[in-house]
Amino acid sequence: MAMASFARRKAYLLVSRKGSASSSDAFKYSYSLTNFSRGFASGSDENDVVIIGGGPGGYVAAIKAAQLGLKTTCIEKRGALGGTCLNVGCIPSKALLHSSHMYHEAIHSFANHGVKFPSVEVDLPAMMAQKDKAVSNLTRGIEGLFKKNKVTYVKGYGKFISPSEVSVEGLEGENTVVKGKHIIVATGSDVKSLPGITIDEKRIVSSTGALALTEIPKKLVVIGAGYIGLEMGSVWGRLGSEVTVVEFASDIVPTMDGEIRKHFQRSLEKQKMKFMLKTKVVGVNTSGDGVKLTIEPAAGGEQTTLEADVVLVSAGRTPFTAGLGLDKIGVETDKVGRILVNERFVSNVPGVYAIGDVIPGPMLAHKAEEDGVACVEFIAGKHGHVDYDKVPGVVYTHPEVASVGKTEEQVKELGIAYRVGKFPFLANSRAKAIDDAEGIVKIVADKETDKILGVHIMAPNAGELIHEAVLAINYDASSEDIARVCHAHPTMSEALKEAAMATYDKPIHI
Repeated sequence: MAMASFARRKAYLLVSRKGSASSSDAFKYSYSLTNFSRGFASGSDENDVVIIGGGPGGYVAAIKAAQLGLKTTCIEKRGALGGTCLNVGCIPSKALLHSSHMYHEAIHSFANHGVKFPSVEVDLPAMMAQKDKAVSNLTRGIEGLFKKNKVTYVKGYGKFISPSEVSVEGLEGENTVVKGKHIIVATGSDVKSLPGITIDEKRIVSSTGALALTEIPKKLVVIGAGYIGLEMGSVWGRLGSEVTVVEFASDIVPTMDGEIRKHFQRSLEKQKMKFMLKTKVVGVNTSGDGVKLTIEPAAGGEQTTLEADVVLVSAGRTPFTAGLGLDKIGVETDKVGRILVNERFVSNVPGVYAIGDVIPGPMLAHKAEEDGVACVEFIAGKHGHVDYDKVPGVVYTHPEVASVGKTEEQVKELGIAYRVGKFPFLANSRAKAIDDAEGIVKIVADKETDKILGVHIMAPNAGELIHEAVLAINYDASSEDIARVCHAHPTMSEALKEAAMATYDKPIHI
């Protein structure tokens, strides 16, 4: 029944934008897709699809387009595929999170399991080398996938000279022009700067610099309590830094479910991470050996000074759309630089598309990948589908926090009658067996229909556990549906089953 329901849904992506596609003359155009059958190749140098940007959205779109029989070229300015995520984001940060967690466990937990060492020390160069090796292997892997799927890879900075032509300045200074019937902008995002703060990637760093520090700072100040700031704060905190997080808002990770957020903040505080909420940075002094920050309450008030060896600026990201020649060809953007697209990812300029961080929606690598697949499916005359309300999010600290769907606060604001079911990992046998039982599963479901509206997990492996919930929400499952599925014992996933039981009836083990 759920399968039939899913199949009946509209097979298109809904992108938030001011007004609808049908309300603007700029979007009233049609496409001839008769030439885009599998195996089609132009007799000229023109591509069917050209993609500017080789990050998660761009490279996945390129591979999928080629698999659909479209002649495809991908342009990447970095000289290495994978974008921010693979080179200076998701992947290297997860490598350091894992390595630093192993060090932390060796000091604080191994003895409890009967494993003892005379001493444990950090070899930071070796840790960084392992991170770099992981990145290098994966970037080379994507190049191999390009060759396998016959995607043309052009290294250089691309910008529009017409709606069907991209000028590419190569890494060696050479210039070429790449032509395409359909051009996709997949240039991702960049670090958002803060007024009066200059990032030098030495003492004042972005996430890029925080991934490449050559020594462990004694004091680290993180500006911004979002996903990236808390992850990088965790890395250096585990390795010995005194970490203070300064956040303008009243809460850490404001998009997180409120109850889960409270558990999460307490967990981080137990790990000696300090928080200064409702606080803003009004001045930075780097004249001495370290950094002196002048801070004050967000609402105004007495100023104080905060000292650090390194300051991490982690106040969000901004779409990378400047310098692409979008204005030259008349592509519409909003006030923050996002490209406005319709439900098929098409801008107001026919033949020019955009995906990932440069359009509205969550700035997540996996969202960009789904955008890329759906976009080229539309180009090939097929149906694409992405639902931004069902995209999971994960904070890769320890414990991890993962969620999908709506928070309890959002459901309440919508006026939906709901039920909540919860189950703590303290009552989960696998978590107790491995002595890692901090966390909870929370399910929010419709009171009348029992349909799952949101799932929120704090657990050692929440980022893996959440995908059962993602599947359930995508297929309109009820909490009883999950509760009646046999889960292997002993596993952490049984906590999700018990939370589902608690939502529609009663749990067994608490």
